[in-house]
Amino acid sequence: MELSSRSGTAGKGTAGNGRLEGMGRKAAMGGPLGKTKKITQRGIEDISNDMGAFTVVRAESNEAAAKLFENHPHFTIFPGEAVEVMPVLPIPGA
Repeated sequence: MELSSRSGTAGKGTAGNGRLEGMGRKAAMGGPLGKTKKITQRGIEDISNDMGAFTVVRAESNEAAAKLFENHPHFTIFPGEAVEVMPVLPIPGA
């Protein structure tokens, strides 16, 4: 995306997040993400990925969580935008 249109589009994206406020207690936390670091035995390196933000939601199932994001405004604001949903699993033995 060209720099000249980035700030206007980012503002629309922020406005689209207002939908999360409508989720009430289902939206627990979240926010934009910064640059990614990968840490291995070889050391620390800068990498990139497709994640631009995260939101933690409470739902009865993974499917119910996915349905919360159907027709999300970001799909029309940012070309190619997607939401990935994954459950947080209990820590074994905890």
